Amino acid sequence: MKAGTNMKIAGKTVYVFVLLTITMVMRLAGNNSSVLVMTVGNSSVLTCPLRGNMTMLKWTITPKAGGPCTLVYRVDTNRTHRTNCSDNIDWTFQAGLPPALEIRQVGIAQEGNYSCEMATTEGNFHNTYHLTVLAPPRLSLSCDEQGSPVCEAAVGKPPAQLSWLPEGSSPPEEKCHDNGTVTVLSKFMVCSPNVTNVTTCMVSHPAGNWSQSIACCPSEKTNTNVFLYACIITCVLISITLLAVICYFKLYSGRPCHKTKPPEIAPIHSQQDDTMEVEPYTTYVQKENVIYNSVSDLTVGQNLPQDLCPGR
Repeated sequence: MKAGTNMKIAGKTVYVFVLLTITMVMRLAGNNSSVLVMTVGNSSVLTCPLRGNMTMLKWTITPKAGGPCTLVYRVDTNRTHRTNCSDNIDWTFQAGLPPALEIRQVGIAQEGNYSCEMATTEGNFHNTYHLTVLAPPRLSLSCDEQGSPVCEAAVGKPPAQLSWLPEGSSPPEEKCHDNGTVTVLSKFMVCSPNVTNVTTCMVSHPAGNWSQSIACCPSEKTNTNVFLYACIITCVLISITLLAVICYFKLYSGRPCHKTKPPEIAPIHSQQDDTMEVEPYTTYVQKENVIYNSVSDLTVGQNLPQDLCPGR
């Protein structure tokens, strides 16, 4: 209810501001001036009051951006002439009426003053229109990374007024563009798990009012589910890790260990050792031969049979 009241107050403020602007402009320009408010994309026809018989009509357009444009119509030659005018601004003729100025699909670039000068048999008359172009904002509602609703009223002219239902928002941020439009951004900051998570953004603008709803704020049930899912995933990962460790030990613990025996190193014998081992045998053989030779000589000298020789 409070948000609705704020919307009404904002709408009244904008309305009073427009009325004050119209009053001030009319006081500055005189009674022959009027304020024309159009919305982007709409069309309108501007006329110049006729008094007596017209001989010539001239429109001078002075936009806020760009050079002036002129359109001239002469009755005696029934010809028109235009200088530096956009394609969506031209004459329109109706039977029995003086030529009028038509603006088709108005844009922000056409905002400015439109003055007509009419020459008649009764004198010259002047009239001016102060054209104000409204650009309705583009409303978009989304959730940021923290789960907070974010409302944006983009490229509006004048800046849009944003409010939330239920109430609770950060100070709005405004970004001005080169063409005179303004983007307004507001974030809903009061997210509570104990209340509904559906929030509504309401936009108030002279061109109209809009609203849009979204569910962003996490509820208590959602937080519980997230915690439960996290626990389940953790348990599954731990189980998989334990199974992998058990399989690894079973696979590698049963394999026998093969120890490689170091190669046997053959003893190194020097030539001197071999000589020392052979020399005793050689001495023994020589002694045996000496004894044998002595016995043989005695046997032969005494003519004894060799079979009776002792030691044989």
